[in-house]
Amino acid sequence: MKSKMLAFLFFFALSTQPLLGSTQASTDEVLDTSGKKVRVDANYYIIPATPFFICGFVSCFNISGGVALETTGESCPLDVVLVKQSLGLPLRFKPVKNNLGVIGVSTDLNIMFSNETSDSRCPHDSLVWKIDPFPSEETFVTTGGVLGNPGSQTIGNWFRIEKYEDAYRLVYCPNVCLYCKHVCKDIGNYVNKTGEMHLALTDVPFKVKFQKV
Repeated sequence: MKSKMLAFLFFFALSTQPLLGSTQASTDEVLDTSGKKVRVDANYYIIPATPFFICGFVSCFNISGGVALETTGESCPLDVVLVKQSLGLPLRFKPVKNNLGVIGVSTDLNIMFSNETSDSRCPHDSLVWKIDPFPSEETFVTTGGVLGNPGSQTIGNWFRIEKYEDAYRLVYCPNVCLYCKHVCKDIGNYVNKTGEMHLALTDVPFKVKFQKV
């Protein structure tokens, strides 16, 4: 109950702050694994830039995977998870202001699973990413967000791609809100008690790269 109340106060505070209709895009473009610019009209897999390994008595195995959908707690909407030994599901990116058709670093954008991604478990929820406003242990990245329409009701839907070492990281730090920099957090990998890996707000970045479908 305490965490739900804190989450409510957090989002209520954001909803009362001035908002910007657009942001200034970075001059640097996000590049995919082949070195080409990530485009608005193409599908991509989000995959770890650093392999994950599990080791036994004799050897270690690479269990790296991609980003996909799964149920957590309530059946709907579906949460964003990291699946093992799979490229995951294709995604698209839509910046708040798009004049060039490519994705810039440090630009507010929506992340969504591609329309080709069909899932009969939650047919009435959108495939747009958003921050879960009512966390239990962690603030998870889930779906059911709104595409575009920056405003007080969509603060939880805006993410950014930032350069990180020799790859990229995902962050929740909406520039569409004038006073939201104090809530900036990395999108990282949270492993629950059963070993499931969820994307959530963390202090440890999830180092990623983008592979065109």
